[in-house]
Amino acid sequence: MANIQVSTKINGDTYEFLCRPDETLLEVLRDRIGLTGSKEGCASGDCGACSVMLGDRVVSSCLVLGAEVEGQEVNTIEGMADGGNLHPLQRNFIKFAALQCGFCTPGFLVAAKALLDKNPDPTETEIRYWLAGNLCRCTGYDKIVRAVLHTAEEMRGQARG
Repeated sequence: MANIQVSTKINGDTYEFLCRPDETLLEVLRDRIGLTGSKEGCASGDCGACSVMLGDRVVSSCLVLGAEVEGQEVNTIEGMADGGNLHPLQRNFIKFAALQCGFCTPGFLVAAKALLDKNPDPTETEIRYWLAGNLCRCTGYDKIVRAVLHTAEEMRGQARG
């Protein structure tokens, strides 16, 4: 199997790499690029731990081939903060204790940011529906939903402490 040369933008930076035709985007991100925030939880697209943005879509990077991102933009959890400044979602996940072991947190944050980018005023039901593809074994989801609701209010300038 011959390697494939790929050029893409990841978190705003251009990357060129060689990958096997059967190598997933998750493998490329973790093993070739060194971005280990996305996690492999199931390798079947069921858990959301490996969620990244591919263009304007949330995808399970375990189901996308590395070669498929040629010429596209990928955004991962590592690109969410602005330097040392956490994104409001990251701050509020901490504030609302919306994480425990942290394994699923990057996927939840990527998906929640995608939701707020598309809908800055989601209802609780919309948040739960949007995040349904992300599984957490620790939190029970309520704190995650509260953190997303508070972030939406904060980003609209309506947060109440």
